[in-house]
Amino acid sequence: MPIWEYKVITSGKGGFATPAMLEKFLNDLGKDEWEVIDFRTAPDNALAFNGLARRSTQRDWLVQDAAASAAKAEADKLRAEFEAKFKGMAPTGAAEESEAMEEVAEMSREYRRPVDTSRDQDPDADDEEPDEWEKLAEEEELPTFFDAIKPHMRRNQRGAGQSVGVDYLAKKWGFEDADILGALKECGFVIPDDEDAPVTYVEYDGDLYWVNINRRGEVWINTKEKPQPKFRTVAGQPVTVEEADKDQGRNGGSRDEQKPAKDKPKPAAPAEPVALPEGAALIELLQPKMRRNRHDVGSSGSTIFLSRALKLPEAELLAALAGLGLVPPGAGEGKSATVELGDHSWWLNRDQRGGVWINGQPLNASATETAATETPAADDALVAEHQAILLTLRPSLAATRTGGVAAETAKLAEAQERSLDDLIAALVAAGLKVPEKPREKPVFVELKGEIYWLNRKAKDELWLNAKASKFADGNDGEKKPRRSRSRKSDRKPASTE
Repeated sequence: MPIWEYKVITSGKGGFATPAMLEKFLNDLGKDEWEVIDFRTAPDNALAFNGLARRSTQRDWLVQDAAASAAKAEADKLRAEFEAKFKGMAPTGAAEESEAMEEVAEMSREYRRPVDTSRDQDPDADDEEPDEWEKLAEEEELPTFFDAIKPHMRRNQRGAGQSVGVDYLAKKWGFEDADILGALKECGFVIPDDEDAPVTYVEYDGDLYWVNINRRGEVWINTKEKPQPKFRTVAGQPVTVEEADKDQGRNGGSRDEQKPAKDKPKPAAPAEPVALPEGAALIELLQPKMRRNRHDVGSSGSTIFLSRALKLPEAELLAALAGLGLVPPGAGEGKSATVELGDHSWWLNRDQRGGVWINGQPLNASATETAATETPAADDALVAEHQAILLTLRPSLAATRTGGVAAETAKLAEAQERSLDDLIAALVAAGLKVPEKPREKPVFVELKGEIYWLNRKAKDELWLNAKASKFADGNDGEKKPRRSRSRKSDRKPASTE
């Protein structure tokens, strides 16, 4: 009947760092003929376990031990004889030597040296030579601190990368918090004093590591991938092209003649300021550089743009306009006082960003609008001629979700092969109004049982819209509302305004 010796095996509280270390530990047990009879892993860590192992042993007082000792003594004797024969002291045949050597090897394989387990529980006992586990615990065989903390790190909930708390590592490894902090300092980390301290990064194997302290005073280790730079910014040198080369290329010169225009850049020379005239001559100088208004007749221009066109500071232009009586309005004021020069009236206003604009309008523009308002039916033929543009554009309008039709004026102008300004001017002449803001109340024009209007969208796109009119023409020319479907007979008709 065999006699067993038992051994308690454990990985420690923190467990093994990698599965490879666990496999090596179990393989070493198998090499020493230990049989694992109980193996229990921790519920939260598959690399942490406790268990029990056993293996058979033989005592010296057993018959088997005596036979093994006799076999060992016989083997030692034969080994000595063979050594003497090889040295020439006792010659013998080669066949006998071979058979004897095989017999000795067979007896050696059958015999296993007993293991002394009497001092296994003595903590002060000195081992004759370190076992494989002690060799594994040497510093060269252990993982680095960065590799050891990676399996315990989790995704950072407040940013990119992963993080782990120092107190969590201390509990997992059975260390004190001071031991983990000391290891961090040895690895080059800087422990901040508080949560507002600047972050100091440490690079290892292409990743960035740093330590921070939260509001509760907890120390956390963080890591993320090191960002890779894609480009660097440099300042360019402004250049200009000679005017002679520009004119030559514009007049249709050959490629060889135009090529020097690209090969002869030179730094831009400072422009000479233009002396501003006084009185009406100043308006005559500014008016060609101003643009036509989009919403009504007349023209306007920004003082910033005009001063750049004249190559002088904006303050000088404003001072010259003040000499004409055109003073920029203050905050909250609509526009400045109007000044009449020639056949135009002029005034200044500010945009939403505070920029100053000069505006001009013909003196007869307001009178024309007033006359058209007071006598809307003075010339029906002229109105019908202007409104013909609406009937021309009607087939190009696309259906909308609200039951009407609409199209962007820029696309309509392209389809009509005319400029956008000409098309808007024609729509204004037909009685429509160009809104300045997206939510401005539109002006409707009724034609052929439909109403037309313009609206401006958030992207500053101007759209022409049309839909069926809710009113029908009566015998007296007045607009009458349709009969309501409501059961209340005393409900008033909707307003036509």
